[in-house]
Parts: sequence; structure tokens; C-alpha cells
Amino acid sequence: MKVLVTGVKGQLGFDVVNELEKRGHVAIGTDVDNMDITDASMVRDVITKANPDAVIHCAAYTAVDAAEDNVELCRRINAEGTKNIALVCKELDIKMIYISTDYVFDGEGTHFWQPDDERSPLNVYGQTKYEGELTVEAILEKYFIVRIAWVFGVNGKNFIKTMLNLGKTRDHLTVVCDQVGSPTYTYDLSRLLVDMAESDKYGHYHATNEGLCSWYEFACEIFKQAGYDHVTVSPVSASEYPAKAKRPSNSRMSKDKLTENGFEKLPTWQDALGRYLKEIEY
Repeated sequence: MKVLVTGVKGQLGFDVVNELEKRGHVAIGTDVDNMDITDASMVRDVITKANPDAVIHCAAYTAVDAAEDNVELCRRINAEGTKNIALVCKELDIKMIYISTDYVFDGEGTHFWQPDDERSPLNVYGQTKYEGELTVEAILEKYFIVRIAWVFGVNGKNFIKTMLNLGKTRDHLTVVCDQVGSPTYTYDLSRLLVDMAESDKYGHYHATNEGLCSWYEFACEIFKQAGYDHVTVSPVSASEYPAKAKRPSNSRMSKDKLTENGFEKLPTWQDALGRYLKEIEY
């Protein structure tokens, strides 16, 4: 199988290409320098030339706070860029996997979001990813929309690396305790995405590592597993950390649809964290 992967320089795209190659598939990694997804003719040329069996679309504008001031750029990448890819996939009969986010929901309550729940984004980033979802749904029949959250991988910046860096120079940190979700290790997620690419079980899915935590609980576990015994963490409410973009307090997502369709759920986030810490230098 030949698969084109967008956003290969990012945390997820990097791991997806590695997983494809590990399984003997042909992986074609693209990023903005060789396929600017906002350029429709460039997208058509690159995908047509590659002639893949599937496209795994990981590229996105993900700077959540900056998106509030860069609405058009964010929309051009997340909505229009996704549309450019979907149109070529339709034309060439290629299956598409679109990586989306828990931010398409309003983030309220304490229930688990189901893959087909009503969407109501709470910030610009979420709105543009939602528009990307609508585009994929309108254009394609052979698609997967996979919502992820709290992503961490070897290749790039993330919450774990930020905490470890802060822990080198500080003995005490305060971390938000009233936003709950599930971290997602790109290594584990990439294996699931390749499983999906090898299948035809199309539809909407949620994919994060198993188990729930707040950012505060996540930070405590990071320092515990990393052996940073000198660091203490205090919980604070999100209202004490005003950010430009509103964040969801409830990022609980149901992954039952994975097992219902023959896919394996990801390991627990604590297990993923332990394996990740062995992969990085800190």
C-alpha cells in the first residue's frame, strides 16, 4: 500500500511515516515546503503524481491562542487546505484520514463525547477544524475522521517536554486542575491510523490513550515517572490562567467505536508516558 502523509515534520506525521515503513508500506511524507496544502494546484499535482492508496492528513494550524488573531490563516490551512486534499481524493478515488480534535465540541459537562455527537466549537481553532470535518463529510464517502487530544510525540514540542524543562529550573509549579481529558502518544496513535488505512471501516472515531486525568494530574505523573522528586505541583483553576482562546473543561471522549469496528484501543496514558520518557532525552 502507498500512503501520502501530510505534516511529516510534526509530531504525528513523523510517527505515521515510521509506522508505515515498519509495516512494509510505501510512505510519502509531505510538508509545507513540498506540498503547501493551501495551494490547490500544488496539492493536485503532488497527490496525482504520488498516486497513493490513502492520504493521512496530519498537517494543521494548531497554535490555539494565535489562531484567535490569525483567523483567516487558520481557516485557510485547516478548512480550505483540507478541502483541497479531499477534492483530489474524490477525483482519484483515494481514501482519506483526517485528523481532527476534541475542540469541535463545546467542552461542557462531564459526559463522554460520542463520535457522532453534535459539534459546537468554542474557539477559532476548533471552528476551523470543524469546517474541515464538514468538508470531508460533504466531498468523500471513503473517509475516516479521527479526533485526538493532548498530543505528545518525540518530534516536536508538547506538554511533557514543557514540564520537564520547567522542572530543571523550578521546584514548584501550578497547573490547571479543572480541565479533564486523555493524553495521546503519537507512537500509539500512528499504529491505529495505519490499521485504519489498511481497512475500509470508514466513519468518525475518537482516539486517545486510555484513562482520564486533569493537566495537574498529568504533570504530577510526569514528574513522578521522570524522577523529578524535587518538584511540587499545586492545582489551580483555569480561570486563574486566562488564555486568549477558551479551552474545553470536558475533553472526555468515548472510544468504544474503535473496538466495535475491530480496532484496538490504545494503552493507558500512564503506560504511554513511561515508554515515551525512555525515548526522549531530558
